[in-house]
Amino acid sequence: MTLAVISKEMRAIGFEAPGGPDVLRVIREPIPVPKADEVLIRVHTAGVNRPDAAQRAGRYPAPPGASPLLGLEVSGEVVQLGAEAEPLLLGQKVCALCNGGGYAEYVAVPAGQCLPVPDGYDMAEAAALPETLFTVWTNLFERAYAVEDDVVLVHGGTSGIGTMAISLCKLFGVTIIVTCGSDEKCRQALDWGAHHAINYRTQDYVDVVKEITHGRGVQAVLDMVGGDYLPRNLKCLDVEGRHVSIATLGGMKAEVSIIDIMTRRLTLTGSTLRPRSNVFKGLVADEIARTVWPYVEQGKLRPAMDRVYALEDAAEAHARMEAGDHFGKIVLRVAED
Repeated sequence: MTLAVISKEMRAIGFEAPGGPDVLRVIREPIPVPKADEVLIRVHTAGVNRPDAAQRAGRYPAPPGASPLLGLEVSGEVVQLGAEAEPLLLGQKVCALCNGGGYAEYVAVPAGQCLPVPDGYDMAEAAALPETLFTVWTNLFERAYAVEDDVVLVHGGTSGIGTMAISLCKLFGVTIIVTCGSDEKCRQALDWGAHHAINYRTQDYVDVVKEITHGRGVQAVLDMVGGDYLPRNLKCLDVEGRHVSIATLGGMKAEVSIIDIMTRRLTLTGSTLRPRSNVFKGLVADEIARTVWPYVEQGKLRPAMDRVYALEDAAEAHARMEAGDHFGKIVLRVAED
């Protein structure tokens, strides 16, 4: 089923060889044909995320079967259905977690990875929700089992992940401590709703966490740094605390004390989202629809927004993200309202 006449080609962002932001350029690509369980979305806005930059740099190839184009989240309108997709989706405004291909005028997405955009909800904000929401929900609330009255530590407090973690912790009664790279970023995180913010350049976050928690430690750590942060993070954990790794921006190896893990019954785990199956992502979408989406519909959950760039300015968007000066999410506007 098709809502509108669609040409055979579309604008997209691509690159000939891995490199810095400057390799990104507008290209022409065939419009994807949705598989049986997919929908075709006319993209309004696409979110910009760290994995996009890693893929552009040649460090994070697309998984088998996924679009080689960048882009892991979008908002837009469903204009075509695969044979098995729910007919009611046609014409609906949705935001979606993509397996790739979001930096384009059209993207094919498994229907189960779409969530409805409420009436009146800004489409740019909608595009900034899926990737960080799925990531924080699965790792902080499912893998780390964060629950009401827990205290958690999240690094990168002003990033897309960090600001989403702050928002969700506020909604679900979890006290959140974040680390940031400057006093200004700490102020931004506190203004967004973090309970505590630590400048890791001027303070030892291990000591400050111990002070905040009166020596007890936190129940969970969500870490995107890795490297020498890991043993320091473990010092921040309470007995039976949970540590979840989601990226290795600071290094892929660390040395830890096994006896400390044993005696304090710590849990070390981690995950990557993009390679997971469509079935898994669909199950996560279902859970988010039940537990989190009511807050979106009430306007109580909105992403922290940094800047909106035109699709053709993707290189500038990537440069800003990698400079680290942003607060919250950067998005690409592909089509006007």
